[in-house]
Amino acid sequence: MMAVSVSAAFTVTVEGVGEATCYPGERVLVALERAQGFGRLKGLCRKLPVGCRRGGCGVCRARIIQGDYRAGPMSRAHVSQTDEAAGVVLSCAIYALSDLTLRFEAVAVRTAESAACCGEALPSHP
Repeated sequence: MMAVSVSAAFTVTVEGVGEATCYPGERVLVALERAQGFGRLKGLCRKLPVGCRRGGCGVCRARIIQGDYRAGPMSRAHVSQTDEAAGVVLSCAIYALSDLTLRFEAVAVRTAESAACCGEALPSHP
């Protein structure tokens, strides 16, 4: 087994949430899960959005704000080519090639529980 040098690691910053260390060849979502386990994503108001872990479900949809990455296969039902060109990705299907800054895309449907967790009020519907 080959050891990975710490200097070869990249920092993945989740806007307003925290940072994770991501190693070459490691999926960004894996690095974020590890960081959450170590308490480094303190600004995350709920559990990290994780689903299938292989680019198929769209739960971990994020927007890359800055940095370079390599993308693996992602479901076009969740990330169109237009979305991808605008920096929208599935964090389980990308690999950092430099330090990255990202933000998770808003969940399309909020529950009262998730809104309360984040200190938000749900809009009232007549």
